[in-house]
Amino acid sequence: MASGDKDHQMLFDLRGRRRNVIKIVYAVLAILMGASLFLTVGPFSIAEIFNSGNTTGDAAEVYEEQAERLEAKLKKNPGDPDLLVALTRAHVNAGNSGVTREGTEQFLTPEAYQQYQEAYQTWSEYLKATEEPSAGLALVVAPVLTQLAEVARTYPEFETRMQEAVDAQAIVAEQRPSVNALTTLAFYTYFTGDFDAAEKVRAEAKKTANTKAERETIDQQLDESKKNAERFFDRQKKAEKQEKAAGGGGATTNPESLENPLGGGLGGGGLTE
Repeated sequence: MASGDKDHQMLFDLRGRRRNVIKIVYAVLAILMGASLFLTVGPFSIAEIFNSGNTTGDAAEVYEEQAERLEAKLKKNPGDPDLLVALTRAHVNAGNSGVTREGTEQFLTPEAYQQYQEAYQTWSEYLKATEEPSAGLALVVAPVLTQLAEVARTYPEFETRMQEAVDAQAIVAEQRPSVNALTTLAFYTYFTGDFDAAEKVRAEAKKTANTKAERETIDQQLDESKKNAERFFDRQKKAEKQEKAAGGGGATTNPESLENPLGGGLGGGGLTE
């Protein structure tokens, strides 16, 4: 939690033993995102993941108004895939515009968090409305789902959002296979605990790489990711045992005991009040 003169509250406590895990994952994701700048990324740019336009309150208001207009249209044409795509993007852009930054940390305002939740809901509706999900939209949604995992209040919620991020990134990797798409998918997959699946994706990423240097970079990134994922799950199991022994409900129900492996991973620091 921030100091008394600030109105920010961290859902994941950065003090004590949790701080070390968070620092480790900051470094891992920094490596992942940095290395992706020189890896082959196929027909799309990594910058497409994030809204690179104006991030002021005015921009958020524009996207929110756009979302309201699209919602009105959806009432007349419920389940329209094109409208759901546009609405999901509008919510994502509004959320991105509502993110605040303090130094190197990034925080979700309640408004940004709400917009990301709306994007998640609309994305879920979209998946039900189409048999061929858009890779472009999935590329935008996957990082949003990891952001929601970052600020999850319980371990089961974290697990669910990370698996949904994997599912979204898998759409990207299937339709637009590239080193970056597959490496990102492997990274996300490690943090679902499915290490066998992550290793298979890693192998596919290395097959897609054009040079020995790229393959070595993939291994460097994902070796570290795997190590930290293993450390996270090991600590999570120990935390659950400790809480149960203390007569608590277990780490899966107590947000204060949850170690978040993506804490700040995409630049996030938590939620502001």
